Amino acid sequence: MTRRTSGRITRRLCAALAAVLAGSTPLVRPANAQPATTESAPVAADSLSVEQFAALVRRVSDSGGYFDTDNLISNESSLLHPLTTLDRLGVRGGAYIGVGPDQNFSLIARVSPTIAFITDIRRDNLLHHLLFKALFAQARNRTEYVARWLGRPVPSNIEALRDQPIDSIVAWASRTAVTSASADAAVRDVRARVLRYGLALSASDLATIERFHRTFIAQGPALRFTSTGRAPRDYYPTLGQLMTERDLTGRQASYLARDRDFQVVKSLQRRNLVVPVVGDLSGPGTLPRIGAVLRERKESLSVLYASNVEDYLIRDGRFAAYAQHVVRLPRQPQSVIVRSWFGGPGSHPASVAGYYTTQLVQTMASFVADSAVSRVRSYRELVLRTWER
Repeated sequence: MTRRTSGRITRRLCAALAAVLAGSTPLVRPANAQPATTESAPVAADSLSVEQFAALVRRVSDSGGYFDTDNLISNESSLLHPLTTLDRLGVRGGAYIGVGPDQNFSLIARVSPTIAFITDIRRDNLLHHLLFKALFAQARNRTEYVARWLGRPVPSNIEALRDQPIDSIVAWASRTAVTSASADAAVRDVRARVLRYGLALSASDLATIERFHRTFIAQGPALRFTSTGRAPRDYYPTLGQLMTERDLTGRQASYLARDRDFQVVKSLQRRNLVVPVVGDLSGPGTLPRIGAVLRERKESLSVLYASNVEDYLIRDGRFAAYAQHVVRLPRQPQSVIVRSWFGGPGSHPASVAGYYTTQLVQTMASFVADSAVSRVRSYRELVLRTWER
């Protein structure tokens, strides 16, 4: 063994040990996991190795908690309306923090952040995002992504379908029959991928990922948001509707509407910069740890997508702690909070005709400057307080 080779091995061992110490639990790699393809890079790099990705997930995550829904898709039909405001305010780059499933990707595609943290109190949401990560890794374009996501046979001419309209993709998925072979292949390919991401996944974790995937496959574009023991509300959009939704200019604007938007998210996923997190936004760990990572990267927050999580925090008396964490996050002049209001049509001055939900954008500067915001008594009081018109 040469001195140079010995030095490289020593550096790799030291880097691996540092990555493990940065996490909250030891790294246990699956037996069939792929070896890292790059040496450890600094935290501020524009890509992370698999080891760094796994260590970062553990470093910023908590043990998790319970919520009464699988939350497979959003129930916010108005989810694309903030994009117009983000454009007007010039919100671009920086770091993104969001909650929930794939509605985050549409905001990410528009903002093009340098890193994204997707957090949820449920560990299942982390598993859900490993499913998405695997799908992005396999898919060359939007049609292949939807085919593998919904278990449809991948068309033989997939490269020629790169620029087809999203309406055509959804129509194709709706009329194309699932076969047992195509469904099993999609599930098998995802399982093989998620085992490569450096995270210790139990048999139960893998079963949860497969259950989520097979639900998408079984219901396809007709899937709706459901809560445990409750049927979907009639105003909940279907998956197909979410994929074809429009922003306030009338343009179809989901991350699946155009190849360019899809590729923005795919690039971040490929570079291990979409980081799923298990954590409580009001807890002592999650946001402070993410803030520490941002400072190490010399990065600032651009978007905090809170959906309606603040509603639950206010009800549970934990909003003041959350507000203190948010105020301490490194931010830029254009930083914003995006939240969702479920008050029904006409229930807010910013409500849009035909939509049950309302999306609201507040600048981080106004949130920080409002000394009384942490004492709000209801979510309605919060959403009526300040928003970008």
